[in-house]
Amino acid sequence: MIEKRRILTAAAAFCIAVAPAFAQHPHGGPGGGAGGSHGPAMNNGAADHGSMNGSTKGAAASSPTTLLSKNTKLDSKLTSKLQSKGLLPAGTDLKDACGGFKNLGQCVAAIHVSHNLDVPFACMKANMTGSAPASGTTCPTGAGSSKLSLGKSIQALAPKADSKTASKAGTSQADADLKEAETAS
Repeated sequence: MIEKRRILTAAAAFCIAVAPAFAQHPHGGPGGGAGGSHGPAMNNGAADHGSMNGSTKGAAASSPTTLLSKNTKLDSKLTSKLQSKGLLPAGTDLKDACGGFKNLGQCVAAIHVSHNLDVPFACMKANMTGSAPASGTTCPTGAGSSKLSLGKSIQALAPKADSKTASKAGTSQADADLKEAETAS
């Protein structure tokens, strides 16, 4: 009985220790990955992707701006990667672009989705962060009036698109970019 209790205690401690890492990934389940509630990079969903790199341990709760400021190699690699793919205009500061998002994965997924669906990133960002669109952008009325998940933002900005498929694709692309950038940094 005592041995069984020790095993259960150890298992519970392990679950508590790894739960924050699993909570950062949006693969399936309610609110995860596809069209669910990505307050996401998904955060009921996407990864912060800072906790995988040894130099950013404990950064899972960090905002993208904080994470990129602390990990300049990740910032540089990811910015270069996104710019080389034509997803981020030259001279754009990724920290500024991702300001207001819950985590880095959410921001990068939004960048991919806006490119994939030809929807202005400023409008996607406004909807997902609940902030007013940048001046000079022509977003639909009501953009940024409340925080929306990635899927809901897609529905609002590209109503003819399959939000679940588009969300899943953007999340997968973001995961791949972040993994590659972290490996290189």
